[in-house]
Amino acid sequence: MRRLTLPIVLVPALMAGCAARPVKGTLADLRTVRPDLNEAKIEKGLDQAMVGYRRFLAEAPETAMTPEAMRRLADLQLEKQFGIRAGDGKPREMAAPEPAAERAARPAAAAAKAGTPESEQDFEQRTTAQSEMPASAAPADADTTGPLEAITLYDRLLTEYPNYEHSDQVLYQKARAYDELGRTEEAIETMERMIRANPHSAHLDEVQFRRGEYFYTRRRFRDAEAAYSAIIDLGPDSSYHELALYKLGWTLYKQDLYEEALQKYMTLLDYKVSIGYEFDKTHDEDDERRVADTFRVISLSFTNLGGPSAVPEYFEKFGHRSYEDRVYSNLGEHYLAKLRYDDAAKTYKAFVALYPYHRAAPRFSMRVIETFTQGGFPKLVLESKKEFATNYGLQAEYWRHFKPDESPEVVGYLKSNLKDLASHYHAQYQNKDLAGEKLANYAEARRWYGDYLTSFPKDPDSPPINYLLADLLLENKDFGEAAKQYERTAYGYPEHAQSAAAGYAAIYAYREQLKVVGDELKDAVKRDTVASSIKFAGAFPDHEHAAAILGAAADDLYEMKDYRPAITIAQRVIDTYPAAAATVRRSAWIVVAHGSFELAEYAQAEHGYTQVLAVTPEGDASRAGLVDNLAASIYKQGELANKAEDYRAAAGHFLRIRSAAPTSTIRAAAEYDAGAALIRLKDWTTAASVLEAFRTTYPDHELQREATKPTGRAASCHVRPANTSASHLNPRIPPCAARRCSSQETSTGNPKRSIARWTSTGAT
Repeated sequence: MRRLTLPIVLVPALMAGCAARPVKGTLADLRTVRPDLNEAKIEKGLDQAMVGYRRFLAEAPETAMTPEAMRRLADLQLEKQFGIRAGDGKPREMAAPEPAAERAARPAAAAAKAGTPESEQDFEQRTTAQSEMPASAAPADADTTGPLEAITLYDRLLTEYPNYEHSDQVLYQKARAYDELGRTEEAIETMERMIRANPHSAHLDEVQFRRGEYFYTRRRFRDAEAAYSAIIDLGPDSSYHELALYKLGWTLYKQDLYEEALQKYMTLLDYKVSIGYEFDKTHDEDDERRVADTFRVISLSFTNLGGPSAVPEYFEKFGHRSYEDRVYSNLGEHYLAKLRYDDAAKTYKAFVALYPYHRAAPRFSMRVIETFTQGGFPKLVLESKKEFATNYGLQAEYWRHFKPDESPEVVGYLKSNLKDLASHYHAQYQNKDLAGEKLANYAEARRWYGDYLTSFPKDPDSPPINYLLADLLLENKDFGEAAKQYERTAYGYPEHAQSAAAGYAAIYAYREQLKVVGDELKDAVKRDTVASSIKFAGAFPDHEHAAAILGAAADDLYEMKDYRPAITIAQRVIDTYPAAAATVRRSAWIVVAHGSFELAEYAQAEHGYTQVLAVTPEGDASRAGLVDNLAASIYKQGELANKAEDYRAAAGHFLRIRSAAPTSTIRAAAEYDAGAALIRLKDWTTAASVLEAFRTTYPDHELQREATKPTGRAASCHVRPANTSASHLNPRIPPCAARRCSSQETSTGNPKRSIARWTSTGAT
């Protein structure tokens, strides 16, 4: 008998030996030979190998290699027919999810319903499809000779060598042969035989998975449950571990065991987390699809358990997870896709209620707003926005746990919400049909404007928001607060487009407050008005109304008897605004004149009155009084000279009145006092001339009798003109610039303020 000493794996190589002899040479020659890196294809390699194995089995005596040759020949038959190699069975991976944007962009196809969300039925069909286990037979015209020969060889091997150590491999390949032939029942029977005979086979997980798929598609869920469970019992080292957990969950789900199904899905996600899977990062397409599908079937399970309330109950019972936010999020999106807006909102709210300081909590609150917006529930949108603004305003507790600059999306949403709320309630406040709710809407609008400014004091949108708040206060006749907010808008931010308008509106608000405030507060409000006016003119000196505003401030200061600052401000108007309206400049000169008179600065008062009279028409009703005031300022200079015993200067001042203010009512007294001063100087000639002129000019004057007495006696008696003192002539100054203001408003949702125009009416 001929003995075969070469290993059986070398038989194909021997059968396909080289036909040509190699060229002779030395080993040194190999150094110059370039390696051939091109792949070489061996034609009919499988056929030659099978011929070799058949010849070996036919000619070689039976040895320990015989069953190996039989198995290898059968394996090659399958490889040739179906392209499958021994031991290459792998789990069927689920397809990666198609991006929603691409799905929506595809043209709708009637068959596939493209562009619409995947239905639950389609979802289940896709995710539970049987893996490589067709139920139909092979095509009638298919050549089954090879596979049938393989099955015969496997059966012969198992019969002749019942203790063959690789019998599990034989049964595994036999099952695959039946599988490829479409003889599914026989494939399953073979698998079960393998499990019984080889419970520790390396192929056990794959075989059990195929059994589970077989049973699942035939709705034999208890049998499928047992098969998938057997794989899970093998531990996570099996390449089928994740798929088995997923399919076991579906098996329990189909038996209405939703809580048990959830436990398997959670176990799958727990496993993913344990091996370092990060939900926020990009992963393999198939991996991402499996995770996404797991979350979706979790949503289906919770829906069947009662919806939003079932989620916290489950985690309370079975333990909380780090990915709970994703469970709530996916359940909410599940409801939203079905237009179940209330359930979606309840789901999002449930998470926020449980985890108010979770990083994702604001995004859940945002989804509540978006859900009600999508559903068309304006009242619920409004309430949700108020809740969001309350919970995530920058002074809220949430921001003690996180930094706003790390959540720009949330901060941006907060800004938008606060604006929307303030604008909404401001518009409601202006709505005449809601007069009964006016105060409540006012309070709400004021609150949300204020919250925005508190949260974002340096934001570029804060000045216009501040301006709107001031407008709201003005509309509600809260003039004092309106003025302060206008001032804040004008001067509390870097200069912006509304700075000057806000500063101007602040003055208007103060003057409106003056009309309604009690007498006990009027002086304080007037001082605020003056301060605001001066600040405005300093900040915006080129404003068209700066001169008038500054002039009005000077008037107010005079009325409050703050004569020195009144004169300073009035002089500023005169010096800074030479092109100002004549009425404004006239009023400023009046303040200078009157204020100087009150401060006993009579020369400056005289100059002021002179300037006023220069622009006062002859027929003006105020002219006579102004002439008297001019005369009084000159007369007071004479009095001061008298007091200083400078009688010559005194007489000169008294006599100047006849030329400076000839129509003055105190001219006669002044001329008489001039004569008296000259008598004190013993300038008898000049004194006599002055008194003679007095007697001639004023024959009926009450001082005629005194003027006819000997000059010496008059001087010695220190005769004083009666009722000609400056105190008797102390001028009363009407308001230099009575102000009128007018404003126009347009209601287009928010008021647009036309700044009050100040008009000087002149002074008398």
